[in-house]
Amino acid sequence: MPLTFVRFKHARFSARFPEGFRYSRSHYWMAPVTEEAGLWHVGFTKFATRMLGELVEANFPLKEGDPVEPGQSIGSVEGFKAASDVLCVMQGAFAGMNDALKADACIVKSDPYEVGWLYSVRGEPEQDSLDVHGYITVLQATIQKMQEAGYGDEEAEKPNDET
Repeated sequence: MPLTFVRFKHARFSARFPEGFRYSRSHYWMAPVTEEAGLWHVGFTKFATRMLGELVEANFPLKEGDPVEPGQSIGSVEGFKAASDVLCVMQGAFAGMNDALKADACIVKSDPYEVGWLYSVRGEPEQDSLDVHGYITVLQATIQKMQEAGYGDEEAEKPNDET
């Protein structure tokens, strides 16, 4: 089934977010895998990928079946702009990382909502996960705070990112 998107634009940032996904306040998305009940893919939102830049490596040391919970550090990613821990936004059992990241971690930025997912979990999204409209409200507040702090002024000449 094709994804339907909600468009978002604020200042110099624009993006589209899948409508049927759940979102975390820490800029991850969660989507149920239609072929397997109880399995969810998790990835970075377009906002998170813009902050990290192109990814060059992803590492998830957990084994399939290991228990996971919201807020737990379960791996790491390294990009050209930054390195970051990957936090779990699900309650359940780790079901593996996206093997496609081993060949090309850049797919997290180029196709974040379909091919570029990070990891999967058998379980449920964190209790305070948001629908797309709730996430957009959080994102607007985040960008507003960043603008007030002067963040991003050096990026004024960069084009908008529409994926």
